[in-house]
Amino acid sequence: MARGGDEKVPFYKLFSFADRNDIILMLLGILGAIASGVSKPLMSLIFGDLVDSYGTSNQSNIRDKVSGISLKFVYLGIGSGMASVLQVSCWVITGERQATRMKCLYLKTILRQDIEFFDTQSATGEVIERMSGDTILLQEAMGEKVGNFIMHMSTFIGGFVVAFIKEWHLTLVLLATIPAIAISYVCCFFTGENLSIIDYNSKLENAYKPTVNQALASGIGLGTTLMVSLFSYGLAIWYGAKLIIDKNYSGGDIVTVIFSAMLGGSSLGQASPSLSAFSAGKAAAYKIYETIKRTPKIDPYEPSGIQLEDIKGEIELKDVYFKYPARPDVQIFSGFSLYIPSGKTAALVGQSGSGKSTVISLLERFYDPVAANGASKSRAVLFATTIRENIMYGKENASEEEIRNAIRLANAAKFIDKLPKGLDTMVGGHGTQISGGQKQRIAIVRAILKDPRILLLDEATSALDVESERIVQDALSNIMINRTTVVVAHRLTTIRNADLIAVVNLGKLVEQGTHDELIKDPDGAYSQLVQMQQKNKHVKNKGKEIEDSNAQKRLSCSKNPSGRSRRFSISSRKSASKGASNRFSLAYDLGVIAAVDFHESIRRDDGAESTASINGAVYPVFGLLISTAIKIFYESHHELRKDS
Repeated sequence: MARGGDEKVPFYKLFSFADRNDIILMLLGILGAIASGVSKPLMSLIFGDLVDSYGTSNQSNIRDKVSGISLKFVYLGIGSGMASVLQVSCWVITGERQATRMKCLYLKTILRQDIEFFDTQSATGEVIERMSGDTILLQEAMGEKVGNFIMHMSTFIGGFVVAFIKEWHLTLVLLATIPAIAISYVCCFFTGENLSIIDYNSKLENAYKPTVNQALASGIGLGTTLMVSLFSYGLAIWYGAKLIIDKNYSGGDIVTVIFSAMLGGSSLGQASPSLSAFSAGKAAAYKIYETIKRTPKIDPYEPSGIQLEDIKGEIELKDVYFKYPARPDVQIFSGFSLYIPSGKTAALVGQSGSGKSTVISLLERFYDPVAANGASKSRAVLFATTIRENIMYGKENASEEEIRNAIRLANAAKFIDKLPKGLDTMVGGHGTQISGGQKQRIAIVRAILKDPRILLLDEATSALDVESERIVQDALSNIMINRTTVVVAHRLTTIRNADLIAVVNLGKLVEQGTHDELIKDPDGAYSQLVQMQQKNKHVKNKGKEIEDSNAQKRLSCSKNPSGRSRRFSISSRKSASKGASNRFSLAYDLGVIAAVDFHESIRRDDGAESTASINGAVYPVFGLLISTAIKIFYESHHELRKDS
């Protein structure tokens, strides 16, 4: 959802992506919403005529009057239904059209951005959240919620217009109660939620209290709404009876005024959620619109950039100074220089954070305009589609023969042929359905299809076990021939045959040469790294032996469990078979707690059911009171004064 401060766009800017057809749809939606909103006060007007026909007509002409009024209800129903269909369909369609247009442009803008944008302004999670969450808020704010708001405001205005025309004295009395009704509606919709969120954010460790506060606030809001509404009806009936006695108004006029004014007041409160949706939509739109307007420093869509047509594969970084945009106070490179001849394999080694991967980022022109193409990362990026489609990202129009040759070179044919659907096997999100070594080999197949003149391997075997590393290393050896290759090495044993080994430390090139040349100096940086890695490997193997020994001891102990262990194991199996949570598993072992908790829950449920039953009976009783009130409007003045 929208994050950050109070930045919002103006309301009219929500419709920036509307075209001519959208404007027509919105105009039709406005007309439909107005007609739908006005239909409710008109219904009150017809209902007042119906009440008068029952109260003042004799047996001879009541059927004709009621028949005419019934037809009015039918006509109003048809018109109201058509208006509602027009309102909802037009606003939903135009909202969807504009949101789709905005999503497409937003995605295009995101794909256009450079790495600096994701480092400094928007993480990947935020981008996904805006695509899935903020766009929905924006769509609601410029779609259905607009129609609902116009409809409720039309009901509010239309209700009071009808009420003032019929009887302005009673309308003024009811107008005094409208703020209380509207405020109580707002409390009912929002107070509980806001109190809960504020309390939950401030005291996250105690999540029970905010839930109780939410329930109490929501209950108070709903109760206040109902109480104020019923008080208003009581006041209106009493004052309406007084007007009938003093000014000879009919009962139908009073009923029309009461229902029109109360409908108008409640509609004003019901419009509040739409205002909240507008506010959320304007906040969500701010970041999206700012992103859409952003032009990256390295723009792949810029046609005036230099396009390299003949890449020989020669790489040179000369006197490079570099800082990451996200860490401007940390100097990564200060005069870094490196030359790699065409067709040679160069390995970059060094401790973590020395700047090896930064060289790859610069060559890929994530941050600096140094041309290079073809890359394999330590965690291969696969998409949630088939193996074939993942491979063809390297070359979209690749033939079946080209794909098979690339698979053979990458040593991937054996495992692909064993899969049930072969190349058409789905790999899952981020390749979760296959192993790390298999993912890397698919990435290598993709790189082979790309046929790059320069191949960048950023710790391509670091996440693999020994066997997978051997297979992947053999595959890499097949494709490194006659290509300029830059390897960021994790395991130094994998780069012994490199034409050039460059040792990087704290952003500086401290040594370079072949493996045989560098290993001769026992005090050199490369030799120190080799010795350190051998020691770490020895310590790791020793720790694994101790861990295996401890695991064997635990296994021996588990073969003779105590009675207590058996008891809890049985309990766990029983509770698991019932699908119970941990809480109920504990209650299963301690029967007293389970019994007490069970009876307490029964008492709580009984109280809730009783309260709900009483609350549900309010509306039938209200109907009886209204019918009684309508009846007394047609009594003699003496009886009316007494009964009202």
